[in-house]
Amino acid sequence: MSASEPRPSPSVAASGWSPPLPKAPGFDHLVVDTPGLRSHVAAIGEGEPVVLLHGFPQHWWQWHAVAPVLAARGYRVLCPDLRGAGWTVADDPRVERETRLRDLLTLFDALHIERAHLVSHDMGAITAMQLSYDHPDRVRTAVELAVPPGFMTFSPKVLPGFRHLPPFIWHRPGASLRALFSAAYVARPMSEATVEAHLAPMRRPEIDGAVRPLTRGMILPEAMRLMRGVYRRRRLTVPTLFVFGRSDRPWTEEVMGRVCRRPERYADRAEFAYVDDAAHFITDDAPAAVAGLALDWFDKAA
Repeated sequence: MSASEPRPSPSVAASGWSPPLPKAPGFDHLVVDTPGLRSHVAAIGEGEPVVLLHGFPQHWWQWHAVAPVLAARGYRVLCPDLRGAGWTVADDPRVERETRLRDLLTLFDALHIERAHLVSHDMGAITAMQLSYDHPDRVRTAVELAVPPGFMTFSPKVLPGFRHLPPFIWHRPGASLRALFSAAYVARPMSEATVEAHLAPMRRPEIDGAVRPLTRGMILPEAMRLMRGVYRRRRLTVPTLFVFGRSDRPWTEEVMGRVCRRPERYADRAEFAYVDDAAHFITDDAPAAVAGLALDWFDKAA
């Protein structure tokens, strides 16, 4: 590696960040400097790489109960804070449809990751999907949580799945996002400490200010592509497991069976799994089940 190439910094103590990082024993905290971006990456374990992409309004800590289980099975687990989230710092607040994809590819290169298993949730699954379709050579297997496949058929039955978007489109600085962790999205009530840990970076003006750009620049354009059937005209070659909580409305097993008929027409290997006593925030409701499904998929689909 030459002096001009991006490189990760030595691990930074959790207490050295502002606001302080939520507690999670066993993680190293790295800063990876790439052009225009200083990415915070929480890492644990050694072995074949697994990259975990968080949802919204979460960050690396979403995986604090999942990543150690994967690491204990012999994987190097990397949990980056994506642009506009957590403790990552971006020079430019603008976000386009593939901005996070470009960030992720640059991060892979900086960390010398040729191929990785990929686990993603919610907004992170958008970037995971883009990587799987456009750069399948970089992905061994994929597990996408709480987000329908790109090849789904649009139906009015799935419209409630987008009910949360208007407040993000018109998000006002300082407006609370606590309602996202209400009973409509979780099967098990979250403690105040857990909600605070998820929302801590929102105290940073640049993270609060990223809500609108992420929604308008990335989510809405991809949602329109889904509705137009763009991904139904492409082939998903990465073995992908789609996982939903059984209490996650409207993404129920019945609805998914209707909008994702005959997945073999669109994917080399796509399977579906459903977790009891879990809703949208499935990594909080059922982290052990998520870890178990991911490990099983790595083993049988790689």
